[in-house]
Amino acid sequence: MCRRRDVLAFAVLFAAVVVRAQSSSGDEHWAFQPLKQVTPPEDPTGGALKTIDKFILQKLREEQLQPVDPADKRTLIRRIYFDLIGLPPTPDQIDAFLADTSPEAYSKVVDRLLASQYYGERWGRHWLDVVRYADTAGDNSDCPVPEMYLYRDYVIDALNADKPYDVFIHEQLAGDLLVKESSGERLAERVTATGYIALAKRFGNKPYVYRHMEIGDMIDCTGRALLGITMACARCHDHKFDPMTNEDYYALYGIFESTNYSFSGSEASKDRLNLVSLVYPQAEYLKRKQEYDEKAGPLVEQIKELEGENSLTTIINKRNDEIPLLEQQIDQREGKGEDVTQLREKLARFVKERDEARAALAEKLKEPKTQLAEIEQQYAPLVETIAFAAHEGKPTDVPIQQMGDHEDPGEIVKRGVPQFLAGGRALDVPEGTSGRLQLARWLTEEGTLAGGLTARVMVNRIWQHHFGQGLVATPSNFGLNGRPPTNPALLEWLAGQFVDRGWSIKSMHRLIVHSQAYRRSSRYDADCAAKDPAAEWLWRYNRRCLDAEAIRDAMLAVSGNLDRNRSGPHPFPPQKEWGYSQHNPFKEIYPSNHRSVYLMTLRNLRHPYLAIFDGPDPNLSTGKRTRSILPQQALYLMNNPFVGQQAAGFSQRLIEMDGDDEGRIAWAHQVAWGRVATPAEIERGMDYLETYQAQLSHDDAPEDRIKHEGWTSYARVMLTSNEFMYVE
Repeated sequence: MCRRRDVLAFAVLFAAVVVRAQSSSGDEHWAFQPLKQVTPPEDPTGGALKTIDKFILQKLREEQLQPVDPADKRTLIRRIYFDLIGLPPTPDQIDAFLADTSPEAYSKVVDRLLASQYYGERWGRHWLDVVRYADTAGDNSDCPVPEMYLYRDYVIDALNADKPYDVFIHEQLAGDLLVKESSGERLAERVTATGYIALAKRFGNKPYVYRHMEIGDMIDCTGRALLGITMACARCHDHKFDPMTNEDYYALYGIFESTNYSFSGSEASKDRLNLVSLVYPQAEYLKRKQEYDEKAGPLVEQIKELEGENSLTTIINKRNDEIPLLEQQIDQREGKGEDVTQLREKLARFVKERDEARAALAEKLKEPKTQLAEIEQQYAPLVETIAFAAHEGKPTDVPIQQMGDHEDPGEIVKRGVPQFLAGGRALDVPEGTSGRLQLARWLTEEGTLAGGLTARVMVNRIWQHHFGQGLVATPSNFGLNGRPPTNPALLEWLAGQFVDRGWSIKSMHRLIVHSQAYRRSSRYDADCAAKDPAAEWLWRYNRRCLDAEAIRDAMLAVSGNLDRNRSGPHPFPPQKEWGYSQHNPFKEIYPSNHRSVYLMTLRNLRHPYLAIFDGPDPNLSTGKRTRSILPQQALYLMNNPFVGQQAAGFSQRLIEMDGDDEGRIAWAHQVAWGRVATPAEIERGMDYLETYQAQLSHDDAPEDRIKHEGWTSYARVMLTSNEFMYVE
């Protein structure tokens, strides 16, 4: 009876939500409008130093909230370092900022961080969340994709170079077509960018059998990541909340159906298909690849045959099995004082026969291997410089899959874009093309509904990563079922600035982090908190926990163990050794001291550290990570060898510095927490070390261990504290 009442209650609630959503026309929805020219409000108090603050102070006045004081310089530099590069400032960097009393001191820090290589690594990770980056395919054996790191590096490099966001989108959706348009210019970079499409999750164990699901994953990601719209609902029927129709969905589907993308091999098919050259246009690459296969294929088969079962390999394998046994017999009998002359003669004969067979086989293999090596050298750019990417397929319009069933086709739909964002205008797809390039440009076309939405979504993401929450709290859902903006006029103004400033992401950083709102302290105010407990109106800066990557990278940095170089490709085994299956999927974890953005990411099995500390799910476009407090997190910090290694590294740095223990404790606070230790903290630290080392001495620990372990324990306390984990 209770269950029936629950079902009825849910049905009533669902119906009410649908009615409410449908009663709000998509034509009137704030997100589905062209960008408006917004004039910043007047500031009667004269307290707004930046345009952003005029919008925020107006909202605070409306809500009768009083902003708190600015953050002190120590707090501010730690905040901006973690926000822009994801690493803590060193004591020297903090001291230099504190000593610089010029009005430009803060601006100089911001500019230096935006120019740092570490900026792209930090903000590249945010983008990789949104496009559900992984280094494996996601099929039932989750096979590796050895070339996927090239797309990761493309993202990092693009952000470091401040590539305009509209170009960034164009290259990821249609980089291969831009190459054709500009006569091969920047071929490798643009082809690599289309790894965005090739990232679509694979299903099953055969190539392209579940292509309809892979295209569905691509459409869903594109909707959420670029337009902030959930599109998957429209696969089976018109969207229940937003004005996207079933026909709109299959108009987009046709664009991606007309596109080929790489296949990395699977349990049932070892062949890797549709890899894309980074040296030649695809047509020329395929021609050269055919030439290579025709020349190298027979030699490969000849070598396989020679190395297979024949008289020589039989002798080699047989003697390889017998020789160790003979050597063991000789050792045993010699140990007993027995005569082993005959056994040694037999061993010498077996070794000679094996070596002669090896030499004879090597002689037979010499010519085909030499020829193959020459061919491989000749075609090296063809074989080695390839990307897991996308290229044009056969242009086609597709039928609606009735109720989402790909085996039940309905009416054919022309390739195009969602009409509620196109203003009734059809996408002009040239004959013989997929329409990807036209889709990419449509997304950022100035003065259109789609262009305005694309700009709003991205500036909201940038804002979110600076303040912990976007002006729109549902960053990948700007539809009727998403949250409205807390400050609509500010969002509109920021999006307009984004377009006017050439879609420069770094320009938006400068705009945001120089605002008074960003530079406020996180001081608690009871009166304000009573009206606005989550500080949505930004009367203060919300204290935030570092994300998983920043925690790990900060530990490595403080310990002195961080490898700041780019890591390159992952050490996957050669493909000929792959034997992965549904019951034995690929699931390696490659330890590394590089920054966390370079960790190898499995799609079907989350990284053990990132899973505990709320890292993204690589199967889904992650617009905003969850924030949890779990017992597993505390247990990891207490017991995991990684944390112990970083504590030991930090301890060694403390021991090696000049000065006494009080000086070491003071320096530890500056390195780990970015501030000066109080006299009480130094006293507590001294008491802790004395007590810990006295216990070790009582337990008869070796003298050389007592000092190191005492400081390692103290370092672990510093690295696992709330003050280390949080940014004020």
